[in-house]
Amino acid sequence: MTSTKFGVGVIGTGMAAKPHALALKSLEDRVTVRGVYSRTADRRAAFCSEHGFAEAESIDALADDPEVKAVIVITPPNQRTELVERFATAGKHILMEKPVERTSEAARAIVQTCETAGVELGIVFQHRFRQASQVLAKLVASGDLGAIGLARANVPWWRDQSYYDEPGRGTYARDGGGVLISQAIHTLDLMLSIAGPVSDVQAVAGTTPFHRMEAEDFVAGGMRFESGAMGSVMATVAAFPGEAESITLDCEKGSAHLRSGTLTVQWRDGRAETFGESAGGTGGGADPMAFPFDWHRDLILDFADAVEAGRAPSVTGREALKVHDLIDALVTSSREGRAVTIRSGA
Repeated sequence: MTSTKFGVGVIGTGMAAKPHALALKSLEDRVTVRGVYSRTADRRAAFCSEHGFAEAESIDALADDPEVKAVIVITPPNQRTELVERFATAGKHILMEKPVERTSEAARAIVQTCETAGVELGIVFQHRFRQASQVLAKLVASGDLGAIGLARANVPWWRDQSYYDEPGRGTYARDGGGVLISQAIHTLDLMLSIAGPVSDVQAVAGTTPFHRMEAEDFVAGGMRFESGAMGSVMATVAAFPGEAESITLDCEKGSAHLRSGTLTVQWRDGRAETFGESAGGTGGGADPMAFPFDWHRDLILDFADAVEAGRAPSVTGREALKVHDLIDALVTSSREGRAVTIRSGA
């Protein structure tokens, strides 16, 4: 019998899988998990036992299951390309954890693979689904705040050395980089989705004495947006004990400060408004998974609705290429000691 629920497969049971599992359980009246696969059998069994999901014996078992409409890929970025090729060829839509891949070139190849196969590719940038983020996006898009003159992104997070003691973490071979592509990518994507594309950057990046890792744990830089607005970014995982990430937009009619899930708007006419969550984890401290799962829930639901309605999801793979290009520009600017112009278009 054919199920009326949206059938998904899950690939990967590592640290990032927990909010997905909780989100999927909360959506069980709408989405059904057909199977979970991980190369480590013991970890797969433990994960499925904890969350009440069925195990999948292989990648092929999910790819060949006609009830699987989409797969959620939660593996490290160095394991993405072959998985995407297998599932896209099988006609499965793909919802994938950030980043798309380790390099922009590899990310573009994944996007092209899905477009050629005619399947949707969604990327997990769950910060876009916070209530406060959506309020700010509407205030900017409607023109209520007026034109943006200055945009500031700040990610003062902390990761203990034990985080980077896991093999491959913070390396270019597995992760594609450090704080930019693994942590700050969420804030940078959200900033771009609201403030628009960046045209030029100049930055400095490096590794502080607090970490033994291959890639950067600190970056700071200036930005010029295509709109003419100016901007700055500071991102680190060396700021103990870690604070909430923030985006501040200084606009013609007021300034908006988005700190984690809370938005405060100071209008130039003297009004002040607050939207969103009053408290909650951010993932900025020693526990990188200390945040709610409802943003993942809403993102997964949007993806399922998009597939069934024949439209693109809210965050597509092609859209995600914009933040990859910004990260590349910041890294290149620091490495070469010069300003870098970002090519237009994804």
